[in-house]
Amino acid sequence: MSGLAGIILAAGTSARFGADNKLLIDYSGQAMLRWVAEAALATELDPVIVVTGHDAPEVRNALSGLDLVYAHNEQFARGQAGSLRKGVAAVPQECAGAMILLGDMPQVDAEIINRLLDEFGDECSIVVPVYDGKRGNPVILGRENFTRLEKISGDRGARNLLAGENVRTVDMASDAVLRDFDTPESLK
Repeated sequence: MSGLAGIILAAGTSARFGADNKLLIDYSGQAMLRWVAEAALATELDPVIVVTGHDAPEVRNALSGLDLVYAHNEQFARGQAGSLRKGVAAVPQECAGAMILLGDMPQVDAEIINRLLDEFGDECSIVVPVYDGKRGNPVILGRENFTRLEKISGDRGARNLLAGENVRTVDMASDAVLRDFDTPESLK
């Protein structure tokens, strides 16, 4: 097996952001989500899979013209865990794992992604960026960890997988790995 897929989680309702879908708001001239997708596509991640749910047609429209694969999570309202499962189910068998990217982290660029890709070891590996002692995103999950995702539920994501001895942390120079935009105030 070789190579890693990218999975962009873009199914949520943005409830804490208010009436607008945060992934679709203008961020430096384009939809916030498009920055994430373009950064992933500028790396060796292949394929790049976008998990849709809430506002799926609008999300697809914001990403038009990009070479992406889509997976739809009909049960997006139940939390991030279902979207993770949908995303990993779409990863081709020949991929050694996947990088999980969050659609509300537009400051994670190709340089950050490539730095994490350089640290990936094997199918058992988990790679987590760290800034100032705090774990961030995106996270790489080797294929051996995919089955463990079947046991998670709700909106906790893959946090419970990050406690094992197969976790490699990578110190980052940028706090972009910690910056997601959950509220209008955080965007300001």
